[in-house]
Amino acid sequence: MKILKTKFDGLKVIKGINHYDNRGLFRETFKNSLFKKKKFIFWCLSKSKRKVVRGLHLQKKHQQDKFVSVVKGKIFDIVLDLRKGSKTYGKHFTIVLSDKNSTSLFIPAGFAHGFCALEKENLVFYGCTNYRSKNNELGILWNDKDLKIKWPLKKPIVSKKDKNNLTFKNFKKIYK
Repeated sequence: MKILKTKFDGLKVIKGINHYDNRGLFRETFKNSLFKKKKFIFWCLSKSKRKVVRGLHLQKKHQQDKFVSVVKGKIFDIVLDLRKGSKTYGKHFTIVLSDKNSTSLFIPAGFAHGFCALEKENLVFYGCTNYRSKNNELGILWNDKDLKIKWPLKKPIVSKKDKNNLTFKNFKKIYK
């Protein structure tokens, strides 16, 4: 496994290697030794069909570091820096994660996260350093024009909840 830094402080791309043979493949996805100061306590799996957009989600009070990896399929993954005082506040980072490219993402607390499912079936496995707190969830509107995110599709499938997420302008007003 190889860790690549990004221009976002703490945000890391993890390049794994798929080892193929006549039985299938083996991939190391996560090594605790690479994240010595982090304790991942909550692991989740989401399944999405093509064109599903999830996000942009975050926990405001009980913030989480996240480790995101794709077990099957391919996603357009996006994070939005919402850490006050960060040089990259309000900027976003995108990357394609897939079972074939063996790429994962470590997202530090303070980022909103979302993705767009690109294949027929997409299984996303992710770990968090804090439990989900339904009362502390919020989201930023996935297609907020001020964010200028170049999504790879038109007419996505979006939950009613995510359609009602905050605009970035409203988020800044509420969470000064």
